[in-house]
Amino acid sequence: MRRILIVGSGGREHAIVWALRKTSQEPVQLFCVPGNAGIAELADCPSVPLNDQAALAEFVESQQIDLTFVGPEAPLVSGLVDQFSQGGLRIVGPSAAAARLEGSKTFAKDFMARHKIPTAAFRVAESPEDAIAGLRSGEFGVGPVVIKADGLAAGKGVVVASHRAEAEQAVEDLMIHHVAGREAAQRVVIEEALMGREASLLVFADGRDYALMPAARDHKRIGENDTGPNTGGMGTITDVSVLDQATQDRVVREIVEPTLAGARKKVFLSRACCFWG
Repeated sequence: MRRILIVGSGGREHAIVWALRKTSQEPVQLFCVPGNAGIAELADCPSVPLNDQAALAEFVESQQIDLTFVGPEAPLVSGLVDQFSQGGLRIVGPSAAAARLEGSKTFAKDFMARHKIPTAAFRVAESPEDAIAGLRSGEFGVGPVVIKADGLAAGKGVVVASHRAEAEQAVEDLMIHHVAGREAAQRVVIEEALMGREASLLVFADGRDYALMPAARDHKRIGENDTGPNTGGMGTITDVSVLDQATQDRVVREIVEPTLAGARKKVFLSRACCFWG
């Protein structure tokens, strides 16, 4: 019997657990740390601290886990895959170096600019004063602009401001005040607001070869008709209307493949089995 550990506690991990149980072609015993009440109906949820890498590794060794699958960003950014790989434990997820693409918006934007990967025009601000000056410079016009806190923010570090006053307030909220229980951001990215239908294309990759998941669309903003602030995620849909084939081919050609090529140059993906989103 295969024994698999899924790390995480949200809807994403619940879906992974459900899919593994439904599609496994051989008997499988599933564990999830920390899990939740719904996941507990499908998998064992042992009391192992999520932020204690040594405890997780000890659990995997003691329970003879065949494979660990990491869902959340925070353990990846903190180097869980690196520690497991160094200990000879099989794990699915990017290294800490590769996870910086998700863990730091500044790093990701600089990476895209260096490798000529299409992305919205941006400016990095190291202080509230710098950010306000950038907003008042006219570089981003007088219409909508996006303010993003650098680092992980559980989906709550992005403000789509409809005008400059709202953008300046977002800078204060993100860089000076402690909003939504998170620490004040040390840096923010001021970004051009792109209008259109949102689509997410998730990719499994080993550094060179890759496989696409079906395109999906998030429901991020809390109000009807895309109004109100971003949430950590209000659900998602996927069907053939989300991303047409021609656009998907362009995304692969202009974003997926150049990203993997750039990561290989930095030796992000030389040994790890990675999950990219």
